[in-house]
Amino acid sequence: MIPSCDAFDFLLLPGLGNSGVDHWQSHWSMAFPNASRVLQDDWDTPQLPDWLARLDNAVAQGKRPAILIAHSLGVALAVHWLASREPGRVKAAFLVAPSDVESTDHTPDTIRNFAPLPRTRLPVPTITVASSDDPFVTLERACTFASDWGSAFHDAGALGHLNGVSRLGLWPQGLVLLGRLLNRVSTTSD
Repeated sequence: MIPSCDAFDFLLLPGLGNSGVDHWQSHWSMAFPNASRVLQDDWDTPQLPDWLARLDNAVAQGKRPAILIAHSLGVALAVHWLASREPGRVKAAFLVAPSDVESTDHTPDTIRNFAPLPRTRLPVPTITVASSDDPFVTLERACTFASDWGSAFHDAGALGHLNGVSRLGLWPQGLVLLGRLLNRVSTTSD
């Protein structure tokens, strides 16, 4: 049985600069009353320890099972968090458009302190979604990350960085993928 969405807390993890009003994460935060954005003190010059502390706090505040819903640098945050902590109430992670924080060709220097990305199997079910023309990661590299993390992988096609500029709105394809992830949570917890 697929659990209903409202059985979970959705913790939205935006990337560098936060997710603007046209971003699918912003649409989801309005569509799901159980979704909350993990706010950071500094969106423009992020520091991994500070962002991890904010995520620690958000996870500690909730009572229900949680799903991490990450975009871009938020994916690096989620992966670092999952690789270094007991997942506890975090039951899965939806990882969209992982930025290649290790690449000087694809990402800005301001996020280099998130490198290297952990390359271990993550302790909860995950889906990694990438675009074939993302300027911040090659499709091959995103697929390699997903393989290292033990994550299901989905090629979303040519949709850029899967952000506000991509004009995805509520992003129906993403909602279907989220449903698949929730189904995996249900089957792994039985």
